[in-house]
Amino acid sequence: MTDWAADVKKYAPDADDTQIAGIVRHCGIALHKTDSSLVSYSDPAELARVRDGFLKKKLARTEDDAALDAAIATVGEKLKGVNHKNRVTVYYLLADHFGQLGLFG
Repeated sequence: MTDWAADVKKYAPDADDTQIAGIVRHCGIALHKTDSSLVSYSDPAELARVRDGFLKKKLARTEDDAALDAAIATVGEKLKGVNHKNRVTVYYLLADHFGQLGLFG
C-alpha cells in the first residue's frame, strides 16, 4: 500500500493529513491500480485529463487551457527527476497552487 501522505510531504512538508485524505477519497478507485495512480507527464492525453477532470471539473477553474497547462507544468517542475509521479501528490500540489486545499478537508 502506498503512503500517499509521505509522498506529498516530500514536496509540501506542512501538508495537512486531512486534506491529503480528501484527495485520496476524490481519486477513489483510480488509486487501486498502479498505472492509474500515476500521472504521466509524457502523455498529452493524461495531462488533458488532469486539466479537464481535476482542474476544471473538481476545482472549477475557469482560466484558459494555456494557464491551466502552465500550472500543471509548474507542478511537473517540482517533481522533476521523479519517475513515478503519484496522482495524489500532483493533485495536492495543484490544489495548493490555486489555494483550494480547503475543498478537501
